[in-house]
Amino acid sequence: MSHIVTIQTQVRSFDGISAACRRLELLEPTVGEAKLFTSRATGVIVRLPEWRFPVVFDLMAATIQFDNYKGAWGKQEHLDRFLQAYSIETAKLEARKKGYSVTETSLKDGSVKLVVHVGGAA
Repeated sequence: MSHIVTIQTQVRSFDGISAACRRLELLEPTVGEAKLFTSRATGVIVRLPEWRFPVVFDLMAATIQFDNYKGAWGKQEHLDRFLQAYSIETAKLEARKKGYSVTETSLKDGSVKLVVHVGGAA
């Protein structure tokens, strides 16, 4: 039986963040306080390519703090790519925790198709 699922991402998993960083070949995330332009933020710190300041995830509140100065200090597409990687990796981690296998296919439009195999199907 097939089901189509749409995921609205809330970043709440350190393991998912770490997996996304590995997938995108970024530095491993750290936990602490980071300086943004005029403020500081506490949480899981991720450094995106070509971003002047890091992105900080508050896992409890599922919020993201960053300052890319409307793209001048970091391209939004890098954050979008990270969030996609986080969604993919977290879905795969959760499926595997339940003993399911996962097949991933990259589509021409940049989206990704994940198929979760439940039971004996592979």
